[in-house]
Amino acid sequence: MSSSTAVPGQSPIAETAPQSLCALEPRVPADRLVAEMVPPPRFDSVRFDTYVPDPNQPSQTEAVRVLSSFAAGLGGAHATGSAKRRWFGKKPAAPAGPRGVYLDGGYGVGKTHLLASLWHATPAAPSLKAFGTFVELTNLVGALGFQQTVQTLGGHRLLCIDEFELDDPGDTVLVSSLLSRLVEAGVALAATSNTLPGKLGEGRFAAVDFLREIQGLSSHFRPLRIDGEDYRHRGLPEAPPPYSDDQVTRAAYATAGASLDDFPALLDHLARVHPSRYGALTDGITAVCLTDVQPVPDQSTALRLVVLADRLYDREIPVLASGLPFDRLFSDEMLNGGYRKKYFRAISRLTALARDAKGLVAQ
Repeated sequence: MSSSTAVPGQSPIAETAPQSLCALEPRVPADRLVAEMVPPPRFDSVRFDTYVPDPNQPSQTEAVRVLSSFAAGLGGAHATGSAKRRWFGKKPAAPAGPRGVYLDGGYGVGKTHLLASLWHATPAAPSLKAFGTFVELTNLVGALGFQQTVQTLGGHRLLCIDEFELDDPGDTVLVSSLLSRLVEAGVALAATSNTLPGKLGEGRFAAVDFLREIQGLSSHFRPLRIDGEDYRHRGLPEAPPPYSDDQVTRAAYATAGASLDDFPALLDHLARVHPSRYGALTDGITAVCLTDVQPVPDQSTALRLVVLADRLYDREIPVLASGLPFDRLFSDEMLNGGYRKKYFRAISRLTALARDAKGLVAQ
């Protein structure tokens, strides 16, 4: 549907009116959550041989070697042995030693690239491999229930968990129990995070039970450190400064499939949509245009924005904005607090998407 729209101070724009994310409230069935547990579109074509190690960071080359070997070792029969034993109800013996690899490193060193490459390299049908973020995994349990999730994933060869960050003791117990059951079933695990398994939760919670759960979870993984600088800033120009409201609005009307929203209104809307649906919220969106970007008012809102930033980054959706630059979204208190790693990741990803959006603005 086309319309002739007047922008204050500008000539009319005769283009298709953009969508509003605030007008969307998607419903996502449980079977879609399972079917979508594959590497996101940004990582469809990545492989180990497309990862370019920094010659000054030998840990990156070592990571490729270790993960390539790990993938090759996952071929053949399911780790628990023949399916026949499972049909007769005999509980398989838990595999000896860690059944997982844990990629630890800073922002932008290529951890997700390597994790997705491991998924692609593992010799198993896509239906026997699962890939998702920690949030998506907890959402899956919420949608299916714990036992059904164990049954659904228990026959898999590999489960890859991206951005493994435990921010809540309840989630810690839930995921620790889930992964323990999956390891018993012979599922191999691989995860990325910015913190070593034994250090998860440090600076956030000090409860004895919480730390005990972390230690038990840690035993499932072989930590693999990946050093390096954020590739998104390696030799790249600085993030573009915010544009004017007029520029953002005109770009939204001129870009087929773009959305246009006031930033504070979008933050309010995110509170009414479950984070498991943020991916579906962006279905069919080619660019996100935001006016009046302001500091995020509180931690709950900030964490919801982090999830949206992850989904936009996964789907390579450029973000064009007016108002404050993205590196001023979060307060100093937030950036120095227990969730700082999430906030810095969101800044890094939104900055990359802002660079991608430069071409949307008429010069």
